[in-house]
Amino acid sequence: MPEDSEDPFRKRTGVTRRGFIATIGTGAVAAATVGPSATAEAAPGAEIPDAAELLRVTLTINGRSHRLLVEPRWSLLYVLRERLGLTATKLGCDRGECGVCTVLVDDKPGYSCMMLAVESEGKTIVTLEGLMRGEELGPVQRAFVEEDAFQCGYCTPGQVMAVEGLLRANPNPTMDEIRTGVSGNLCRCGAYAHIFKAGQRAAELKKQEGGRA
Repeated sequence: MPEDSEDPFRKRTGVTRRGFIATIGTGAVAAATVGPSATAEAAPGAEIPDAAELLRVTLTINGRSHRLLVEPRWSLLYVLRERLGLTATKLGCDRGECGVCTVLVDDKPGYSCMMLAVESEGKTIVTLEGLMRGEELGPVQRAFVEEDAFQCGYCTPGQVMAVEGLLRANPNPTMDEIRTGVSGNLCRCGAYAHIFKAGQRAAELKKQEGGRA
């Protein structure tokens, strides 16, 4: 290889081959070091929505009206948990398969992860918190306790709401109707036999109390 003083590359560019290669290597190391941190710093800012993208909605939840600014993409589940603090409604699969996020929408069970908050305006939403009377459990909740209808308990809020919705539509369900009523709610612990019994017990408790929620 010619000496640096006789290098044709240096004569054309004014830079030695060694200097050029060293510069490229330094740049690559700098890019590998700076790139990720720069991206990480920019990411939080990218998540902040523009005020013009927010929509005003009024949601009726557990008998109360809530005026909110929401992004069009926010699910009802996200708003319940992260904006209103109603955390009894759980996040599970987030794709409408497990039923853990079940709430009542106009008295019918629905997956809140599959509903947009903006779609929920004008509807009556009830969450697990809305079944309570202060600190007192509602009849369906008490039935689940009496029948030991849970193990880990994570799916229980959705199971309770499914049974509540069933009993509002059909106060005297058969065992097969109870099975069908909770068929959209998965229990990974396998407590189904107790859940079905809780459905029967809840129907009895509601009758005793005159059908109150």
